Amino acid sequence: MLSQKPPSLTFTKVLCPQSIADSLGGRLPPKGSKVGLLGGSFNPAHKAHCQISKEALVHLGLDEVWWLVSPQNPLKDTKGMAPLAERVNSALSIPKHPKVRVTTIESQVRSVYTADTLSRLKQIFPWVDFTWLMGADNLSQIPLWRDWQDIFNTVKVAVFARPGYSLQAANSKAARRFRNVRVSEKLARSLSTRVAPAWTIIHGQQLDISSTAIRNGKRKD
Repeated sequence: MLSQKPPSLTFTKVLCPQSIADSLGGRLPPKGSKVGLLGGSFNPAHKAHCQISKEALVHLGLDEVWWLVSPQNPLKDTKGMAPLAERVNSALSIPKHPKVRVTTIESQVRSVYTADTLSRLKQIFPWVDFTWLMGADNLSQIPLWRDWQDIFNTVKVAVFARPGYSLQAANSKAARRFRNVRVSEKLARSLSTRVAPAWTIIHGQQLDISSTAIRNGKRKD
C-alpha cells in the first residue's frame, strides 16, 4: 500500500463520496474489506496505538486499520487538547504499519460519540466488515460511554490487553453483560465471520504508554 494522503481538515455539510474519501485520505475501501476501527484523541499518537493496530492486523486478519482521530472526546476536558490538525499530524508522523490509515471521518460525519459513529459508518459502508478495537482500560470504563451497549450490537469488538487492566477488564460490567458472546482468543481470526454482538480479548505485546504520560513528560516514546 502506498503512503496515504493526509485526511481532509475541511468538512462539508452534505456527505458525498468525495468528501468521505477525502476524510479517509483520498480513497474509499473496496467491497468486502475487513476494517478495524481504533478511535481516540491521539493527543499525541504513540507506540501503543501502533502496537494495537499491528496486533489487530495479525490476529484478526484485517485488511486495514483506521485511526479515527476524534473531534473531541466527550469524556475528556478540552483543556490540554491539541487542535485537530496537530493531532492528525501527530498520527501521520509516527512510524506505523502501511495498512494503518489516519482519518478525520468523525469530523466529516459530525460525530463525537462512538455509538453514533459506528451507526453512520455502517450506513455509509454496508459492504465493509467493521471491528471496533480498544484497550482493556477502555473496556473497564465503557459503561460511561453513551449508548455503550449499541457498540457491541453494531460491530464486532476486539479488546487488547494493557498492563494492569486485563483482570479488571475481564470482570468488568461490559464483559459480564456480553459474556455469552465472547469468542476465544484462539478463534479471534473468525471474528469477522460472526454476527454482532461478538467480542474477544487479545493478549499480545503490552506497552505501558499513554498520551497523558507523554504530555506530562514521563515518557518520550
